[in-house]
Amino acid sequence: MPRALISLSDKRGSVEFARSLVALGWEIISTGGTAQALTQEGVAVTPVEQVTGFTEILDGRVKTLHPAIHGGLLALRNRPEHMAAIKAKGIAPIDLVAVNLYPFRETVADPSVTLEHAIEQIDIGGPSMLRSAAKNHESVIVIVDPADYPRVLEALRAGPVAEPLRRELAAKVYAHTAAYDTAIAAYLSQDQGALPRYLGFALERLQPLRYGENPHQRAALYSVPGERRGVADMIQLHGKELSFNNLLDIEGAVLALAPWTREPACAIIKHTNPCGIALGLSATQAFERALATDKVSAFGSVIGFNTLVDALTAKALGDLFVEVIVAPRYHDDALAVLKQRKNLRIIEFPLDPGQLLFDVKRMRGGMLVQDRFVYSADNSTWKVVTKRPPTDEEWRDLIFAWPAVAAVKSNAILLAHNEAAIGIGAGQMSRVDAVFMAVHKAKNAGHDITGAALASDAFFPFPDGVEQAAEAGVKAIVQPGGSVKDADVIAAADKAGLAMVLTGTRQFRH
Repeated sequence: MPRALISLSDKRGSVEFARSLVALGWEIISTGGTAQALTQEGVAVTPVEQVTGFTEILDGRVKTLHPAIHGGLLALRNRPEHMAAIKAKGIAPIDLVAVNLYPFRETVADPSVTLEHAIEQIDIGGPSMLRSAAKNHESVIVIVDPADYPRVLEALRAGPVAEPLRRELAAKVYAHTAAYDTAIAAYLSQDQGALPRYLGFALERLQPLRYGENPHQRAALYSVPGERRGVADMIQLHGKELSFNNLLDIEGAVLALAPWTREPACAIIKHTNPCGIALGLSATQAFERALATDKVSAFGSVIGFNTLVDALTAKALGDLFVEVIVAPRYHDDALAVLKQRKNLRIIEFPLDPGQLLFDVKRMRGGMLVQDRFVYSADNSTWKVVTKRPPTDEEWRDLIFAWPAVAAVKSNAILLAHNEAAIGIGAGQMSRVDAVFMAVHKAKNAGHDITGAALASDAFFPFPDGVEQAAEAGVKAIVQPGGSVKDADVIAAADKAGLAMVLTGTRQFRH
């Protein structure tokens, strides 16, 4: 009779799985809470202590670390000497392991958790059984994810489980235990005021992509197991397969919309930068105002909303060619309108940032890691540094423009009027060129710059950018300050009659 060892922290689907194994003629070995849960549901279980001849000790810290378990897992079935060795010790083979681990990551996500409690959530026996089974996957089926129960049962009912599935499940185990160990190492190596000394990422492939940024590059979408509210929660409701570049622009849209949690907002993204961003009284109005920023660049864009997309908003798209719509939710009537576009990708994506901790950029042979940028709405430390303070209307536009420019790659300048962008200068090599580009885009779109507010993601190194903005009609500027030329820049603003506010915080994006 084949034997399965089941020991689970996450017991989803375990009763049905175990019951199905018994129906197929398997013996179930189990531990502690799992054995109790299965027994209560009428599933016949052999307690693990009956297999080992040794009761668990140390409050359950030691119960499966025993030759009767690991001998049964690691013995090579095609080696007579292995089979003779375990037989001589009274050990029978174990043919399937279904194990998942103590919830360490979920435990330490609570900022109030104590070190003592966190340590007790470090699983020892579970990873040991998983690794033993995965090493001998030619003979032992190993399952770490409850989502794999149905296909393992299907394979068992059809006959011997094929090697490709066995190897896939084994690889999944090692990725899972690597991520688990990485989380423990990161937690234990935390230094006050410093990033973890050791940091690793075990990524799970969600889907292969047709190609990368260019057709000759292979690509796939991966997620970080355990990080909630991210790509693993993204749902495609309609349309063609997402491309690598679509996904980059979706991330750009989510980033751009993150500062606004109450007012309806819309961001129109091209090549990861906003080419339009605005607030409105409704999703429809926010879209129409964002589109007005730069209608030409909106062709072939990704359009993001921070609120429900209704039928009126869906109809407002008109005949604009759009690659992707991304929003936290859609009204059924809106989906009926949007799905008339055969190729339009409709994406439901949570905007809650969840527990995303780090931002990672690749270097050859290494990684650059930083805290993830989170916009702060606190403007209590902003300082008016010019003779003229902003008017109430200018304040409103400065408070809109500052988070909006944070979504634009540096050097970044954003012109705003009435809580909508009217001109954006992105990714320029000099700040004065970014001002020129923002003014140029605004004029090309037919916007009146007179009285506009301007946000700069970093300080003005020279007065020339301020002078150019004033000449175009800008009346108020928000910027971090911190240049050795701040006095000259402020003097240029005073000379032009501008209001200038310093935030003290830089918002570079490279």
